[in-house]
Amino acid sequence: MGHQRTMRRFAKWHIWLGWLVGLPILMWTVTGLVMVAKPIEEVRGNHLRKDVAEEPLPGDTNIAIALPSEGTKPVRSVATQMERGEAVTRITYMDGTSDRFRADGERMSPLSNVEARLIVAEAIKGGDRVAGTKLFSADNVPFDFRRPMPVWQVALEDGTHVYVGTETGQIEAVRTRWWRLFDVMWGLHIMDLETREDTHHPILILFAVLAVIGSLLGCILMFRRRKARVSTRAKVAA
Repeated sequence: MGHQRTMRRFAKWHIWLGWLVGLPILMWTVTGLVMVAKPIEEVRGNHLRKDVAEEPLPGDTNIAIALPSEGTKPVRSVATQMERGEAVTRITYMDGTSDRFRADGERMSPLSNVEARLIVAEAIKGGDRVAGTKLFSADNVPFDFRRPMPVWQVALEDGTHVYVGTETGQIEAVRTRWWRLFDVMWGLHIMDLETREDTHHPILILFAVLAVIGSLLGCILMFRRRKARVSTRAKVAA
């Protein structure tokens, strides 16, 4: 008798937990389905990037860059490569900022609107179909970029946003319409629509724990009902 009372109590808890966590479980399932509907490479826009062969540096290239010993930020890396027929040296600092220099040591000015369009046209499929461009400072970047660095947003006619760093002179991100949908689904999946980065917060953990408890109760009740069904059949046969 006590065992049956416990099972009835489990069944009641299972029903209430089902009502409580049913919506989050449905949301997790739907958002998960949307996020796996397309390969992650396509979500990131990798399929739009052209295979552009890197132009080798001429053998007689001489680089002369002099940075003042005082006031120069700590350097993370230095790289020289050909960009549109010109040898460009990029110095990246420890704080994430960077500068570009010509072979004679002249510091290059931040990327212009025209240069950003040319880079996108050369490196992105359909990059010549531009709907508009907009410059963003490091402290006011769009939500679909979310990196503290100055960029040009080159908006294409198909809704894709290509972000080109004004200091780096490189494509920093490709955001398709599907990426933005994926981003919303991810925010719902982790229950963080504000930053879409926090996967460890009390609301998510609480609902996950309740969902696990509800699933365990369901398993217990399932085996209990199966056992009761077998017993009933045995009595009927007798």
